[in-house]
Amino acid sequence: MKEAAMELLDRYLQAVRKYLPTRRQDDIIAELRANMESQIEDRESGLGRSLTQGEMEDLLRKMGSPVIVASRYQPQQYLIGPALFPLYIYVLRVAVLWALIVYSIVILVVLPLTVPDHYDIVASLLRTPGVLINVAAWVTLVFVAFEFFAARYPEKCPSLAGLTDKWNPSSLPPLEKVDLSGRKPRSFTLAVAEVVIGYLLIAWLLLIPSHPFLLMGPGVVVLQIAPYQLAPVWWTFYWWIVGLNALQVVWKTIDLASGRWQQPAPIRQIIFKAVGVIPIALLLSVRDHIYVVLKNPSTDQLRYGQNLDVINNSVRLGFSVICAIVVVQLAWDIGKIVWDAYRRGEAPR
Repeated sequence: MKEAAMELLDRYLQAVRKYLPTRRQDDIIAELRANMESQIEDRESGLGRSLTQGEMEDLLRKMGSPVIVASRYQPQQYLIGPALFPLYIYVLRVAVLWALIVYSIVILVVLPLTVPDHYDIVASLLRTPGVLINVAAWVTLVFVAFEFFAARYPEKCPSLAGLTDKWNPSSLPPLEKVDLSGRKPRSFTLAVAEVVIGYLLIAWLLLIPSHPFLLMGPGVVVLQIAPYQLAPVWWTFYWWIVGLNALQVVWKTIDLASGRWQQPAPIRQIIFKAVGVIPIALLLSVRDHIYVVLKNPSTDQLRYGQNLDVINNSVRLGFSVICAIVVVQLAWDIGKIVWDAYRRGEAPR
């Protein structure tokens, strides 16, 4: 019974740690543990016995939810509270990453087909930071608005774990396994968010063929009247991307359902990055590097043939750079896994 009560204390402190400033986590947790163990000893001395699990839950409930306790140690007021902040960071990263991917595709493929002036393409490249900042601003505004309404109208918003008066210490997550590599386990909220966003991404990808506006925006109108069109190889590339994302989200769903979401195997990321090189390699191996063709080659070859060569060479160069980046990242990740395995082998037993 004593062990069950102390395990509950460890789970409580573990939950508090997640919302504390990174640099002060160890000091704050040590202080909290000392104070709470002192309270437990005083309570047990008065009762003449060890606390039961129910009595420990009552003590923790009086202390407050982990979010509330951690908020007392925050250095300043916040627009996005500690309960939402981990989810906000994850969504922000995903949104910025996909904004960069989509904008890069537009610059590499759509703009060369619709904008003959290379200065306009360079100007579009220089606008990339502004586009990413705009995406980040919208994501931030959404989370700030949700934080505002959740704090002022909690009865009208979905409850956030740990913020309601109905918080129950028994609902604390189990103790996490120690990762010798030093990586922090993901939270359940982030694991669920990854799965949900993954399915939304697949739905978006599947809608692109019938609604190209979702990818190209207003540029789709210009593309329809342009003398160029995409080569058939892009369909192969497209279905590879859909398949890879579907495989990844199914894998994450299985991890979530089986309880392996806290520490996904690092080899999984290696596999996906390695397989992700395949569609890029398919593009780079296309015969004569033909990615864009003329709609009416018999009549437009003399007029647009030179521009067509420039477009295809630009696409090839762009994806060569992308392939190089992916390969370097893959080599770096493999090196990290080998180094972590070496450290575990050298660690004292």
